Amino acid sequence: MPSDPGSADPVAVDIWNWSLDQSFADPSHARSLLSEDERGRAQRFLKDGDRQRYIVGRAGLRLILATYLGIDPRAIRFGYNDWGKPELDLADRGRLHFNLSHSAGEAMLAVSAHARVGIDIEEIRPLQEDIASRFFSASECAALAALPGGEQLAGFYRCWTRKEAFVKAHGAGLSVPLERFDVSVESAEDQRLLQRLDRDIGQLSEWALLNLHVVDGFSGALAVCSAGREVMVHYRRRLAWSANMASMM
Repeated sequence: MPSDPGSADPVAVDIWNWSLDQSFADPSHARSLLSEDERGRAQRFLKDGDRQRYIVGRAGLRLILATYLGIDPRAIRFGYNDWGKPELDLADRGRLHFNLSHSAGEAMLAVSAHARVGIDIEEIRPLQEDIASRFFSASECAALAALPGGEQLAGFYRCWTRKEAFVKAHGAGLSVPLERFDVSVESAEDQRLLQRLDRDIGQLSEWALLNLHVVDGFSGALAVCSAGREVMVHYRRRLAWSANMASMM
């Protein structure tokens, strides 16, 4: 990863993914990696399956970040910005940027040095209501309606994950009005996926928006505040938790 935030070198982003339904060899050890606050949040889940997915997600996040930072996973401390985006504490914040997304039984984590990142994955499921007209811009809704009927569900999730990834990377979450920027709904890789951005939100040239390679039945996107630099995405192998918790590098 580049170590100089002013460098013209490519922005390197590592992508990790793992199953939230694959238990650790020692579930109690996984829970022990969490902070007191995280364990309290885990206890508030009503369903055992949801509780276990949360524990596996947070334990995986801590293990991976600890590998980069060279510290014990239990030593990691998280803070949250004004819009709820998690960050490393002040001692480590400038050393690493990350963002975690999970849907159903899948988790994906983006990690980079000196570039804000946002990641989103979603399980592709039939829609029970017209969500697009509530959250997408007029241009995006028109582009979605122009797709063949059999492509519209996938197009919706491409649009949703791209918009979500951008607002997560931006850092202000859903306080960024979703109609103030446009993304492509198409599957093509040879076009700019972030198509319009109001000036008070930022400049198009500062951002990169990319498709993610995800497991079947999901859609995913990655946003990077790349300052015009090329983005190099490195997919780490899918994690398989072992008896000694993980072997990740």
